[in-house]
Amino acid sequence: MKGRLLSLDAFRGLTIASMILVNNPGAGATTYAPLLHASWSGWTFTDTVFPFFLWIAGVAMTYSFAKRFETPLETPGAARGPLMLHSLKRAASIFAVGLLLNGFPYFDLSTLRSPGVLQRIAVCYLIAAAILLYLGIRGCALSIPVLVAVYWVLMTLVPVPGFGPGVFTPDGNFSGYVDRLFLTGHMYSQTKTWDPEGIVSTLPAIASTLFGILTGQWLRTRRGGNEKTLRMLASGGALILAGYVMNIWMPINKNLWTPSYTSLMAGLALAVFGVCYWTVDVKGWARWSRPFAIYGSNAIVLYALSGLLARMMGIVKLDGSTLKTLVYQNVFVPLANPYNASLLFALSSVAVVYLAAWAMYRKQWFVRL
Repeated sequence: MKGRLLSLDAFRGLTIASMILVNNPGAGATTYAPLLHASWSGWTFTDTVFPFFLWIAGVAMTYSFAKRFETPLETPGAARGPLMLHSLKRAASIFAVGLLLNGFPYFDLSTLRSPGVLQRIAVCYLIAAAILLYLGIRGCALSIPVLVAVYWVLMTLVPVPGFGPGVFTPDGNFSGYVDRLFLTGHMYSQTKTWDPEGIVSTLPAIASTLFGILTGQWLRTRRGGNEKTLRMLASGGALILAGYVMNIWMPINKNLWTPSYTSLMAGLALAVFGVCYWTVDVKGWARWSRPFAIYGSNAIVLYALSGLLARMMGIVKLDGSTLKTLVYQNVFVPLANPYNASLLFALSSVAVVYLAAWAMYRKQWFVRL
């Protein structure tokens, strides 16, 4: 299958809409548990969103590279240079937007958070692209266990001062220790001593993208749609099982992006996308997916827009209260109980951003960062 995957557009849009949903509750204290991150180890619906997007980026990479240069990925030849330059420019643009979001609106360089969601996407995209271009599909497959093994050794064998090796608490883990060495003053403000998009945890996050590349390569084969679906569902189930087996020795933890978490999320992405692919691209039942495809057509831009809108609503004040508080208390609180009011506020954020997505789609404005 060489054409565009409608199911991938829909899956991307569903993922971005979910990301906006979980990032914009009316009140954190009255948010349904699945719409919150796990406090440390374990996982919730919210913890699936980011790895799904990295996985999607990997799948899309195989299609965009092949389409841009019309050459087999197994023997890219002279196309490697232009593709690598394209990837570098795109990664730099995404990274810059991430820094813009982190700094807006004050841009205090002394406390500017260096890591972030978009920054991790940029780094993972760039490194995964380099592996694909210079090592090929087999290199992508071999790189996953290498990345996992390096991470596993660092996290279990390298001692952290005052704690020793193999500690997975917020203060005692090796990943947080490295963040404190190199990112002090520039980490996530709610943690201060470690960053959920830190340095060491980026290693298995790259593997999340590589899992997507392997899926994209499988989807581009000439196998039948039903066979592709069955293989994705079977592989997804195997990765989910592997994640829970690894959980025996290393906890499923999004903050640390542990290998057990990486495997589990790649498995879930395969399973969910497999159903989406069979429904939309194999059976042709695509009408339901159109709103999500519209959402996914400018995914990075819409994510950035939602972040800027949320930041502005938390800064602009009227009569001593932020705009977010005024809207939430006066519009949504009277409508429902606290948990449902918070959910309605989050859903309204998704709806507002969808209006922007629809307007851009209608005018065929597609921003490719």
